[in-house]
Amino acid sequence: MPFRFEILDLRNIAIILAGGTGSRVGGKTPKQLLPLDDGRSILEHSVDAFEAAPAIDEIAIVMHPDFMEDAKRLCEQNTWRKVSQIIPGGDERWESSWHAILAFSDQPSDVSLWFHDAARPFVSQRILADIAEALERNDAVTVAVPVTDTLYKVKGERLKVKVNSVPSRSEYMRAQTPQAFKYEVVFDAYVKALAEDEVIATDDAGIVRKYAPRVPVVIVPGEEANRKITYKEDL
Repeated sequence: MPFRFEILDLRNIAIILAGGTGSRVGGKTPKQLLPLDDGRSILEHSVDAFEAAPAIDEIAIVMHPDFMEDAKRLCEQNTWRKVSQIIPGGDERWESSWHAILAFSDQPSDVSLWFHDAARPFVSQRILADIAEALERNDAVTVAVPVTDTLYKVKGERLKVKVNSVPSRSEYMRAQTPQAFKYEVVFDAYVKALAEDEVIATDDAGIVRKYAPRVPVVIVPGEEANRKITYKEDL
Protein backbone atom coordinates (compact mmCIF):
# COMPACT_ATOMS: atom_id res chain seq x y z
CA MET A 1 0.00 0.00 0.00
CA PRO A 2 1.21 3.57 -0.65
CA PHE A 3 2.80 5.45 2.23
CA ARG A 4 0.70 8.63 2.42
CA PHE A 5 1.13 12.04 4.01
CA GLU A 6 -1.67 14.62 4.27
CA ILE A 7 -1.73 17.45 1.73
CA LEU A 8 -4.39 19.79 0.35
CA ASP A 9 -5.02 22.11 -2.61
CA LEU A 10 -3.81 19.87 -5.45
CA ARG A 11 -3.10 20.90 -9.00
CA ASN A 12 0.34 20.15 -10.47
CA ILE A 13 1.61 16.83 -9.17
CA ALA A 14 5.19 15.70 -9.76
CA ILE A 15 5.69 11.94 -10.09
CA ILE A 16 9.33 11.05 -9.33
CA LEU A 17 9.94 7.71 -11.02
CA ALA A 18 12.46 5.87 -8.86
CA GLY A 19 11.19 2.32 -9.34
CA GLY A 20 14.23 0.91 -11.14
CA THR A 21 17.10 -1.08 -9.65
CA GLY A 22 19.85 0.71 -11.60
CA SER A 23 21.41 -2.52 -12.85
CA ARG A 24 23.55 -0.69 -15.44
CA VAL A 25 25.31 1.24 -12.67
CA GLY A 26 26.17 -1.97 -10.85
CA GLY A 27 26.05 -2.92 -7.18
CA LYS A 28 23.14 -3.81 -4.92
CA THR A 29 21.99 -0.25 -4.22
CA PRO A 30 19.62 1.36 -6.78
CA LYS A 31 21.31 4.28 -8.48
CA GLN A 32 18.67 6.73 -7.25
CA LEU A 33 19.89 6.06 -3.69
CA LEU A 34 23.57 6.59 -4.50
CA PRO A 35 25.19 9.83 -3.27
CA LEU A 36 26.50 12.66 -5.39
CA ASP A 37 29.52 14.77 -4.42
CA ASP A 38 27.66 16.60 -1.67
CA GLY A 39 26.63 13.37 0.04
CA ARG A 40 22.95 13.70 -0.85
CA SER A 41 21.40 10.98 -2.96
CA ILE A 42 20.34 11.32 -6.58
CA LEU A 43 16.72 10.90 -5.48
CA GLU A 44 17.02 13.68 -2.92
CA HIS A 45 18.36 16.10 -5.54
CA SER A 46 15.46 15.26 -7.87
CA VAL A 47 12.85 15.77 -5.16
CA ASP A 48 14.56 19.00 -4.06
CA ALA A 49 14.06 20.50 -7.53
CA PHE A 50 10.30 19.98 -7.45
CA GLU A 51 10.03 20.96 -3.80
CA ALA A 52 11.52 24.34 -4.79
CA ALA A 53 9.34 24.83 -7.88
CA PRO A 54 6.47 27.29 -7.24
CA ALA A 55 4.23 25.58 -9.80
CA ILE A 56 4.36 22.18 -8.08
CA ASP A 57 1.70 21.55 -5.45
CA GLU A 58 2.43 17.94 -4.60
CA ILE A 59 5.09 15.28 -5.10
CA ALA A 60 4.75 11.50 -5.20
CA ILE A 61 7.71 9.12 -5.28
CA VAL A 62 7.36 5.83 -7.14
CA MET A 63 9.84 3.41 -5.56
CA HIS A 64 10.86 -0.19 -6.12
CA PRO A 65 8.89 -2.31 -3.60
CA ASP A 66 12.11 -3.61 -2.02
CA PHE A 67 13.26 -0.07 -1.20
CA MET A 68 10.08 1.58 0.07
CA GLU A 69 11.55 1.92 3.56
CA ASP A 70 14.60 3.71 2.15
CA ALA A 71 12.34 6.24 0.46
CA LYS A 72 10.31 6.67 3.64
CA ARG A 73 13.51 7.26 5.61
CA LEU A 74 14.62 9.98 3.18
CA CYS A 75 11.25 11.69 3.56
CA GLU A 76 11.60 11.65 7.32
CA GLN A 77 15.16 13.03 7.15
CA ASN A 78 14.33 15.91 4.85
CA THR A 79 12.10 18.94 5.28
CA TRP A 80 10.02 18.27 2.17
CA ARG A 81 6.50 19.59 2.59
CA LYS A 82 5.11 18.58 -0.79
CA VAL A 83 5.77 14.83 -0.74
CA SER A 84 2.43 13.13 -0.20
CA GLN A 85 2.90 9.49 -1.22
CA ILE A 86 5.43 6.75 -1.78
CA ILE A 87 3.96 4.41 -4.38
CA PRO A 88 5.23 0.89 -5.18
CA GLY A 89 6.70 0.73 -8.67
CA GLY A 90 6.23 -1.90 -11.34
CA ASP A 91 8.57 -4.16 -13.28
CA GLU A 92 8.61 -1.76 -16.25
CA ARG A 93 8.66 2.02 -16.39
CA TRP A 94 5.17 2.21 -17.87
CA GLU A 95 3.84 0.10 -14.99
CA SER A 96 5.29 2.55 -12.48
CA SER A 97 3.63 5.43 -14.32
CA TRP A 98 0.32 3.57 -14.36
CA HIS A 99 0.53 2.90 -10.61
CA ALA A 100 0.96 6.65 -10.09
CA ILE A 101 -1.93 7.50 -12.40
CA LEU A 102 -4.21 5.17 -10.45
CA ALA A 103 -3.04 6.64 -7.14
CA PHE A 104 -4.49 10.01 -8.19
CA SER A 105 -7.69 8.79 -9.82
CA ASP A 106 -9.81 10.60 -7.22
CA GLN A 107 -8.35 14.06 -7.89
CA PRO A 108 -10.15 17.08 -9.43
CA SER A 109 -10.32 17.41 -13.19
CA ASP A 110 -7.83 20.29 -13.32
CA VAL A 111 -4.92 18.15 -12.08
CA SER A 112 -1.82 17.55 -14.19
CA LEU A 113 0.78 14.85 -13.66
CA TRP A 114 4.50 15.55 -14.26
CA PHE A 115 6.53 12.37 -14.78
CA HIS A 116 10.23 12.78 -14.00
CA ASP A 117 13.12 10.31 -13.97
CA ALA A 118 14.66 10.26 -10.51
CA ALA A 119 17.96 9.66 -12.32
CA ARG A 120 17.84 13.23 -13.70
CA PRO A 121 18.82 15.13 -10.53
CA PHE A 122 19.91 18.34 -12.28
CA VAL A 123 16.65 19.53 -13.80
CA SER A 124 16.54 23.32 -13.67
CA GLN A 125 13.90 25.69 -12.35
CA ARG A 126 13.80 27.27 -15.81
CA ILE A 127 12.64 23.99 -17.35
CA LEU A 128 9.98 23.51 -14.67
CA ALA A 129 8.70 27.06 -15.08
CA ASP A 130 8.52 26.66 -18.86
CA ILE A 131 6.52 23.44 -18.52
CA ALA A 132 4.05 25.13 -16.18
CA GLU A 133 3.59 27.97 -18.65
CA ALA A 134 3.15 25.56 -21.57
CA LEU A 135 0.51 23.58 -19.66
CA GLU A 136 -1.66 26.67 -19.47
CA ARG A 137 -2.23 26.36 -23.23
CA ASN A 138 -1.61 22.67 -23.93
CA ASP A 139 -2.62 19.25 -22.61
CA ALA A 140 0.71 17.45 -23.13
CA VAL A 141 4.24 18.80 -22.72
CA THR A 142 7.62 17.12 -22.97
CA VAL A 143 11.25 18.25 -22.76
CA ALA A 144 13.89 17.63 -25.43
CA VAL A 145 17.26 18.83 -26.71
CA PRO A 146 18.57 18.87 -30.30
CA VAL A 147 20.63 15.94 -31.55
CA THR A 148 24.24 17.03 -32.08
CA ASP A 149 25.84 13.73 -33.09
CA THR A 150 25.44 12.13 -36.50
CA LEU A 151 22.80 9.41 -36.46
CA TYR A 152 23.02 6.03 -38.16
CA LYS A 153 20.06 3.90 -39.08
CA VAL A 154 21.48 0.40 -38.98
CA LYS A 155 20.72 -3.16 -40.01
CA GLY A 156 22.12 -6.45 -38.83
CA GLU A 157 22.90 -7.80 -35.39
CA ARG A 158 25.87 -7.60 -33.04
CA LEU A 159 29.19 -7.74 -34.93
CA LYS A 160 27.40 -7.70 -38.28
CA VAL A 161 25.75 -4.30 -37.79
CA LYS A 162 26.12 -2.02 -40.80
CA VAL A 163 25.09 1.54 -41.61
CA ASN A 164 21.86 1.48 -43.59
CA SER A 165 21.28 5.24 -43.87
CA VAL A 166 22.24 8.56 -42.28
CA PRO A 167 19.10 10.54 -41.37
CA SER A 168 19.04 14.30 -41.01
CA ARG A 169 19.69 15.44 -37.44
CA SER A 170 17.25 18.33 -37.91
CA GLU A 171 14.36 15.86 -37.75
CA TYR A 172 15.31 14.43 -34.35
CA MET A 173 15.60 15.50 -30.72
CA ARG A 174 16.64 13.66 -27.56
CA ALA A 175 13.86 13.26 -25.02
CA GLN A 176 14.25 14.35 -21.42
CA THR A 177 11.91 14.70 -18.48
CA PRO A 178 9.69 15.97 -16.88
CA GLN A 179 6.84 15.08 -19.21
CA ALA A 180 3.58 16.65 -18.09
CA PHE A 181 -0.02 15.92 -19.03
CA LYS A 182 -3.53 16.89 -18.04
CA TYR A 183 -4.80 13.94 -16.02
CA GLU A 184 -7.60 12.89 -18.35
CA VAL A 185 -5.23 12.80 -21.34
CA VAL A 186 -2.63 10.51 -19.80
CA PHE A 187 -5.26 8.34 -18.08
CA ASP A 188 -7.20 7.74 -21.30
CA ALA A 189 -3.98 7.03 -23.25
CA TYR A 190 -2.86 4.43 -20.73
CA VAL A 191 -6.27 2.76 -20.66
CA LYS A 192 -6.09 2.31 -24.43
CA ALA A 193 -2.49 1.08 -24.23
CA LEU A 194 -3.35 -1.48 -21.57
CA ALA A 195 -6.15 -2.83 -23.76
CA GLU A 196 -3.47 -4.21 -26.09
CA ASP A 197 -1.66 -7.48 -25.50
CA GLU A 198 1.70 -5.81 -24.90
CA VAL A 199 2.64 -2.26 -23.95
CA ILE A 200 5.83 -1.13 -25.69
CA ALA A 201 6.94 2.32 -24.60
CA THR A 202 10.05 3.96 -23.17
CA ASP A 203 8.38 7.13 -21.94
CA ASP A 204 4.98 8.63 -21.18
CA ALA A 205 5.02 11.03 -24.12
CA GLY A 206 5.30 8.01 -26.40
CA ILE A 207 2.18 6.50 -24.85
CA VAL A 208 0.22 9.73 -25.29
CA ARG A 209 1.50 10.26 -28.84
CA LYS A 210 0.45 6.74 -29.88
CA TYR A 211 -2.84 6.35 -28.05
CA ALA A 212 -4.06 9.97 -28.01
CA PRO A 213 -2.86 11.07 -31.47
CA ARG A 214 -5.17 14.07 -31.60
CA VAL A 215 -3.43 15.61 -28.58
CA PRO A 216 -0.32 17.57 -29.64
CA VAL A 217 2.74 16.88 -27.48
CA VAL A 218 4.46 20.26 -27.20
CA ILE A 219 8.23 20.40 -26.67
CA VAL A 220 9.89 22.66 -24.09
CA PRO A 221 13.63 23.18 -24.67
CA GLY A 222 15.73 21.05 -22.36
CA GLU A 223 19.33 21.44 -21.25
CA GLU A 224 22.42 19.28 -21.55
CA ALA A 225 22.81 19.58 -17.77
CA ASN A 226 19.50 17.76 -17.38
CA ARG A 227 21.28 14.51 -18.14
CA LYS A 228 20.25 11.06 -16.99
CA ILE A 229 22.59 9.08 -14.77
CA THR A 230 22.66 5.65 -16.38
CA TYR A 231 26.12 4.17 -16.01
CA LYS A 232 28.67 4.15 -13.21
CA GLU A 233 30.82 6.62 -15.16
CA ASP A 234 27.96 9.16 -15.04
CA LEU A 235 28.46 9.52 -11.29
